[in-house]
This record gives sequence, structure tokens and C-alpha cells, in this order.
Amino acid sequence: MRLEKVAPEELPRFIRKLQEAFSLAVREKFGGNDVVPADDDIRKTVGKAGTETCHIVLDEQRVGGAVLAIDEKTRCNVLELFFISPEHHSRGIGHAAWLAIEAAYPDTRVWRTITPYFEERNIHFYVNKCGFRIVEFFNPHHIDPDLPHDDTHQPGTEKYFLFEKIME
Repeated sequence: MRLEKVAPEELPRFIRKLQEAFSLAVREKFGGNDVVPADDDIRKTVGKAGTETCHIVLDEQRVGGAVLAIDEKTRCNVLELFFISPEHHSRGIGHAAWLAIEAAYPDTRVWRTITPYFEERNIHFYVNKCGFRIVEFFNPHHIDPDLPHDDTHQPGTEKYFLFEKIME
């Protein structure tokens, strides 16, 4: 398992694969044909300073991807986006990919990520497989001040958990 930087010309395909993985869960929970996250949201995340966008590669095959916000000063890093392509689910690839991410950034003091409240599979993965703890639950009564909130609404985005993993 290894990480491989996404070249600029590969970004459209990376976005499609990410949306395929994320949209599957939304469709299973809410129905419909929503594509999530929106292209613009992904591009904003990928374009942030300090962000690294990587393919997850197993046996020379791209099986997923990750967008990581790396802060070398604070050593508090964020797993912004993470996916394993649906055809590779339930094979332990996600956990192996997470271990590869940890190994690639050994100076990390704290990892953080978020996931929607309805994503039981993700919650199980982060808490029971990867050792994260749920540290906050954002919802209409407790809004995340660090995320922009606008009039666009995608299913499942109004409630989500903040996870944290302390590495030291």
C-alpha cells in the first residue's frame, strides 16, 4: 500500500471516483441521485494551502484516495477527504490505507476528520479500526464555526461528528 500524489491532469477523474464512493452512501440512506460532494467543494478543499491530494495504490492499482491538510508547525493534521472505491470495499484496504497515511506523516501529533451522523460504516471504521475518538457532534443546535454554511443543502450535511486521534 502506498500513496501517490495526484497530478493536476488527474484531478477530474479523482473527483469522479471520490463522488462515486461518497454518493453511494447518500443514495443508500436518502435515495435520489445526488452527487456529493459538489465539484466546487472538492476543488476548494484540494486547493487549500498545505493540502496534499493522493491516490491510494495497492499492487499498482488505484483503489481510493485521500486529501490531507498537513500543518508542519502545529503537527495537527486533517484527513479532509478519504475514500476507497466501492468495488474494493470490505477487504481491509481502508485500514491498510489509513496505516500508510500514518506512516507517511510520522511527525503528526493529532489527526482530525469528520463524517456524517448516518455513516455508520465510517463511524465504525474510524473509532473501532483506526483508534479515533468522537470529540464533538455538530448539528443545527451546535454549528461548526469553522465550516462555511450557505443555502445549498446536500442530504446528511447538517449533522456530523468530529473525530480526533492523538498520536503521542
